[in-house]
Amino acid sequence: MPSLPSGTLDLTTSVPRHYVHKAAQQEVLLTGLEALGDDHFAVSAQWPRSHSFYDVSHGRHDPLLLAETVRQAVPLLSHLGYDAPLGHRQIWDHLTWTMDPAALLCEQAPAGIDMRIRCSDIIRRGTRLGALTMDIELTRDGRPLGSATTRFANQAPAVYARLRGPYADLGYATSRAPEPGAPVEPARVGRDRRRDVVLATTPRPDRFELRADLGHPVLFDHPVDHAPGMLLLEAARQAAHTVAYPRFPLITGMDVLFNQYVEYDTPCWIDIEVLPSQLPTHVSSRVTAVQNGVAVFRATVTALQGPLTEAPPA
Repeated sequence: MPSLPSGTLDLTTSVPRHYVHKAAQQEVLLTGLEALGDDHFAVSAQWPRSHSFYDVSHGRHDPLLLAETVRQAVPLLSHLGYDAPLGHRQIWDHLTWTMDPAALLCEQAPAGIDMRIRCSDIIRRGTRLGALTMDIELTRDGRPLGSATTRFANQAPAVYARLRGPYADLGYATSRAPEPGAPVEPARVGRDRRRDVVLATTPRPDRFELRADLGHPVLFDHPVDHAPGMLLLEAARQAAHTVAYPRFPLITGMDVLFNQYVEYDTPCWIDIEVLPSQLPTHVSSRVTAVQNGVAVFRATVTALQGPLTEAPPA
């Protein structure tokens, strides 16, 4: 079975960027891969003490680092664990994750993350990987951090081109993207900079428009022909912040369905609905992305009520 040259989990380096579909090496979180047995793997990662987008807030690492760590494990295992060629694309079907807020506290050194991954429900198209499910247990420096389950499809270039039609042409897809709309006030969505806001205002308090800034250095680390999954997760997180404002919620979990590709050339509406919560310390919300009248993405977001947000400057 293929493996990285080191085959270790010693946090001394990061994996080559092409294995996690990143253009910038500094955006790579994963540091190692080891095969533990049939369809059972150990993957290590390191979370920095500071990040340009997924930064520390209120003394804690950004919880979406967990989702991005899992996302990077998807192509890594596809390519090195199941021999998917580098030209193949991995397409999310669903993602569920939950984490312990206490494990996010930022300390005096980067956080060492260890994932134990079991793969199941594996579909093959001839000799090639077609789809699989990953069940993941995460620890931080030996302490429980959280868990995740995700399923994705692996698509060869010809299959992807057939499914995407003209949108498979990167130039065609990106040229049709309009300028992003006016962003929501950053403090309302837990952000400091307007550029990091992925929601645009609308006349309705429970509806926003997705902002796809194709020049964003993290969310669009490299050009893609549709809205990336992590952009949609960020939209869900920011929508959840709007219903908790002026408190700063700490996201503790998401249950996400990716129903269709989200295109750039048609408005994508982000609708937010507060759900009943059994715990007064928590708030749950349902986020639905709607494009052309179709729910293309759904997420149930659970958050721990946090401290009051500082008022934005006048």
